[in-house]
Amino acid sequence: MIKYLSESVMNRLQARFEMLYGPALSSRCMERLAMLAGRYGLGYERRRTPSTWNQRDAFLIAYADMIRNPNEKPLVSLKRFLDQHLRTAFTTVHLLPFFPFSSDDGFSVIYYRTLQPGLGAWNDVAGLGEHFGLMFDLVLNHTSRQSAWFTDYTLGIAPARDYFIEADPAADLSAVIRPRSSPLLSRVHTRHGDRWLWTTFSEDQLDLNFSNPDVLFEFLDLLLFYVSNGARAIRLDAIAYLWKQIGTSCIHLPQTHEVVKVFRDLLELVAPNVILLTETNVPHRENVSYFGQGDEAHMVYQFSLPPLLLHGLLTSQATHLARWAAELEDPPPGCTFLNFTASHDGIGVRPLHGILLTPELDALSETIRKKHGSVSMKRNADGSESPYEFNITFFDALRFEEPQLKPLHWARFMCSQTVPLALKGIPAFYFNSLLAAPNDVAGMHQTGRARSINRKKWSTGEIDSLLHQSDSDAAKTLKEISRRLEIRAGHPAFHPNGSQSIPAFSDAVFVVLRTAPDRSERVLCLHNFREEAESIGFNQLSPFFPLGQATDLLSNQAINLTTPLRLEPYQTVWLI
Repeated sequence: MIKYLSESVMNRLQARFEMLYGPALSSRCMERLAMLAGRYGLGYERRRTPSTWNQRDAFLIAYADMIRNPNEKPLVSLKRFLDQHLRTAFTTVHLLPFFPFSSDDGFSVIYYRTLQPGLGAWNDVAGLGEHFGLMFDLVLNHTSRQSAWFTDYTLGIAPARDYFIEADPAADLSAVIRPRSSPLLSRVHTRHGDRWLWTTFSEDQLDLNFSNPDVLFEFLDLLLFYVSNGARAIRLDAIAYLWKQIGTSCIHLPQTHEVVKVFRDLLELVAPNVILLTETNVPHRENVSYFGQGDEAHMVYQFSLPPLLLHGLLTSQATHLARWAAELEDPPPGCTFLNFTASHDGIGVRPLHGILLTPELDALSETIRKKHGSVSMKRNADGSESPYEFNITFFDALRFEEPQLKPLHWARFMCSQTVPLALKGIPAFYFNSLLAAPNDVAGMHQTGRARSINRKKWSTGEIDSLLHQSDSDAAKTLKEISRRLEIRAGHPAFHPNGSQSIPAFSDAVFVVLRTAPDRSERVLCLHNFREEAESIGFNQLSPFFPLGQATDLLSNQAINLTTPLRLEPYQTVWLI
């Protein structure tokens, strides 16, 4: 099969395998790769064009069992809801892990090729993909204690007996950067006695040994399996921690970046229309390093955006957000950002490193606790702990405590959800944000996990009841976010490849100027972060609208800018 594959990409892959495993194994890896491509019948349709995106693209993040109906499979219920309510607003659904699992709501995978019992079958996944592109997770840093791989490891059966990372508990691992405060090593029982295995995230999630090429090829195989089952995008979960080398931080190692490039090259060979997304909830410069030179991820999350938005709207100050956005460098050609506010995980705090001062972060953490959220901690190299993420729904995080301001709660939340629509990149929304979900405190107490506060699952009756109440927060939010996405889809100024600048108007108003790639259109987006009205004078707007006339796309109203533009509390306008 190797003759069908691009020579230049194959040369790159050979060099990557040499870097990872040395010259002696690189040729064998290339032979295995060619056989792998042939196994899935991929690599022949070379006339396909690489993945592209435009202003119509928007991602929805959802669990397969987000909607539950005792009379049908959850995937069928989800498909019905999406087809009925969101078909014109979203182009792609990120279907969170739907495989058999033992913990972490799907991210401790037992088996990677079948669906969790009761969800449905692969044909139901394909049905969901009739009207939407699909994104699947490749959970590759670790696997479940209940996996067949781990069972074979404990029994000493090849090849899985070499799939995990053994370590001496007396070894100096103080340099390792941790995303959790749980122990880094966990004791396991094997037929050859007790061993200590690397467990970055929990004792149920056993890290895999990617210094063994057999492990990499397990996941290259899975990558192509998911592509063959309809994946438009693949999310590399927790990729930053993939490669371990004692004496280093064990995060963002060169070998990790090289593995991402292997995935990217393989997709270029056999499925160039598939998008690769890395999940690295770390400070911004570390996060965007996964673009490489345009040869790693096609997309990275804007992990700094959610906590900066939260801080700005809670303090009525857009300055930190504006400064960060103004300093953003354009992604390499063929790459873009995924802009979001909430997801199945908490709101990451590490991406605020170097942006907020410690007192500001402490104040924000205290605010989250007062709103009945929690602050999850991570273990530092010196043994101390520091905030890792906020566990709270975005809707409740923006709730007012003052009675006189409570009527502004929904407007403040909608302002937060509209900012990602304006920024360069592709917007993504978590299902529970579409329904303005409050904290699921009961769910958190039931599971004993802080992240469950934002992982509520819904019954069809519950959703129907909320959406039939036109004045409910859920009905208003679903309708308005969908409407704004549909407006956005009609304007090339919001194309992910278009340019972006951040004009400075006032401390409380976040401004984004978007321009179409061919410069045929530009839109000025203004977001008021205050609970009071703000006025913008013509002297600030005249460089963009010298004739003093504009139309607000969101209200479809003509506006005379020669008199001060009044922004109501938390109002957003898109001026064209």
